[in-house]
Amino acid sequence: MSCHFKRIRAAVLAGASILCLSAVMPATAQTKAKPSPETTADAATEPSQKNDPTTAEIVNAQGEVERVLITGRLEEMLPQQLSQFGTRVDVVTAVDIQNGGYLDIAQSLQNLVPGLFIANQNGPFDYVDISLQGSRIQDVLWLIDGVRINNRLYAGTTPLDMLPSAMVERIEVLEGAQSLFYGTQSIAGAINIVTKEFTENPNGHVSAGFDTNGGRHIDGYFSDTLGGHRFAVFGSADKSDGFQPFPDEDYQPSATDRNRAYEVITLGGKYAYDFSNALRFSASYVHSDVKLDFARNMAARTSAGGAGPAAIAFNEGREDTLSAKFDYAPNEEISVFLKGYYHWWYRYFTRFDHDLDNPGSLVEISNHEFWGFTDYGVNALARYAPTGLGFEFYGGYDFQSYKGNDAVLYIEEQSELVHAVFGEVATTMDLFPNARISAGFRHNMPDFGESATVWNVGARWDITPNLFVRGSVGTAFRLPTAEELFALDPPDAPNWIGNPNLHPESSTNANLGIGGSFGQNVVNWEIIGFWRDVEDFIDVIYDDILEVDVFGNLPGTMEVRGLEFAVSANVSQDFSGRLSFTFNSAELDGEQVDRIPEQYGNLTLDYHPMTMPFGLTFNMRYVGEVHRSLGGLGRIPYGDYLVFDVGGRVFFDAERHHRVDLNVHNLFDEEYTTRVDRVFTDVGANPYVQNSLGWSRTFMLRYTYSFF
Repeated sequence: MSCHFKRIRAAVLAGASILCLSAVMPATAQTKAKPSPETTADAATEPSQKNDPTTAEIVNAQGEVERVLITGRLEEMLPQQLSQFGTRVDVVTAVDIQNGGYLDIAQSLQNLVPGLFIANQNGPFDYVDISLQGSRIQDVLWLIDGVRINNRLYAGTTPLDMLPSAMVERIEVLEGAQSLFYGTQSIAGAINIVTKEFTENPNGHVSAGFDTNGGRHIDGYFSDTLGGHRFAVFGSADKSDGFQPFPDEDYQPSATDRNRAYEVITLGGKYAYDFSNALRFSASYVHSDVKLDFARNMAARTSAGGAGPAAIAFNEGREDTLSAKFDYAPNEEISVFLKGYYHWWYRYFTRFDHDLDNPGSLVEISNHEFWGFTDYGVNALARYAPTGLGFEFYGGYDFQSYKGNDAVLYIEEQSELVHAVFGEVATTMDLFPNARISAGFRHNMPDFGESATVWNVGARWDITPNLFVRGSVGTAFRLPTAEELFALDPPDAPNWIGNPNLHPESSTNANLGIGGSFGQNVVNWEIIGFWRDVEDFIDVIYDDILEVDVFGNLPGTMEVRGLEFAVSANVSQDFSGRLSFTFNSAELDGEQVDRIPEQYGNLTLDYHPMTMPFGLTFNMRYVGEVHRSLGGLGRIPYGDYLVFDVGGRVFFDAERHHRVDLNVHNLFDEEYTTRVDRVFTDVGANPYVQNSLGWSRTFMLRYTYSFF
């Protein structure tokens, strides 16, 4: 079959996948740069020049070594470079996610990444609790294709409720403080979501499925290179009628809406063009539209001051991430990139409560009220590695500007500018053949609040081919959010207010690991110790003069100490697995910090015989006891659960174009609590504990057609 005809066929199939999404909006398709044989035939690329896409080895969630396409230059290779200087980098691939049948990125990460605890509050596309090596939610930096997407209004509101798994090429999880290159909020680590990549030849798929929670899913992607123009387009649509997010006994009699539903539509694309061997222009865009039920049973105002549960509560919104970049690499010694980005995050909150004084009537609490922000900036990074010197040098500049407000909890429109400069020097193999050492600094200069300077030293030593040690020591910081600086809730009678005089949170961190392999990489293992002290801890405290709660810097130190164990095994070409477990103590004033478990772990097994037309996946997730302090109710324990997921896939042709997946989440229908909150009774407004439930047993069926 001629290459021309292949392109025509692939384009027609890509059009079919886009038409499947056009009922909701124009969709696009995703690319898989070098597909795993588990999903498609080999679509390897042949780089035409030194700076074209190249491949790099990674370890996936099953512990297998895969080669993936790295389409960028200096920025895209940064996680791999940091891994050589002592940072542990875990990678989740699109194949891992597809085999597990995970709908959103939070689900994918909670099952596949060692050292990372994630709990979806009420199923997919919802708020989450996160702890990376004993961290709080606000200590982890999130990025899409290198663009930061953390919420600039609230520290505890993550971006994961708008991120479907279908957009993913791979997810890079960098453990330990990463403030040097990535800036604020990367106290415990940084997680970079890499969207679908370019390919030299036509490649893509279309997929559709449903689940027993009334969920419907469709996605597609397509990538190719035409006349030097590289492009990749992708799109997905997820919709569910939802499941019951709380136990029957937690509902008040007047609560009518007992299912949490969601609708998430995402589309995006990438483009790159090489003007020469040295100069490339690239751009990417990701857009999401969402409508997400805000499951709750909270007290609300009524005409007579009584209390009633929410009859309707949901967030609608959109998110757009746009970036453009020039990469310049005239030779092997010099590489530079200059990148600009713009990030919009807009939400509109609607809530109507039952009026207990007038049965059948509703009270308007919020009606399409805005909360959101815009975030834009410029990044520049240069690397100079003179041949034979034994050292390489990094230098960069980072500019960030954001503006946001909230009409619901009430934050008046505020803006902030932050400038930063950073640099690092590192050894090369010319100096130490079996070791790499790096040292660097970063200086952040916000126009509001204090400046912050951090430093980091990292190293890795390959003692033998089967034994290594690595580690990093340094400092990190977190700038206060808009809520912490400016909040008024509500303006006429505030419950808490922001504090413009807050200091940035600062931390001292250490990550040390020893690991190796047995039997020619049949078994790979690592033991990681982590240590973190967070000072100027920001929390709400009572102000006796103002007689109101105010955000302030607490005098104590949050102390994190822990161990992480990770073992992966490739028992044969057909069978692999990965086991991890984390112990951590995250204490403030001698007590474990709320919403951080002391133990958690997971086990993933995958059977993928290339001589048979099927595959099997098994996952076990354990979370130890968690606590949360609720006003008037004390310190409430929850968690302590074990959840099993299983999945199978069948291929219906020798080339593996046609694939059907059946996944069962929460196989034994375990009822477990992901979070506790304080809510109130219909009559008397008496407080009690509300338990948010994880996904009940859910069957998912999906069909995928891959073309390449």
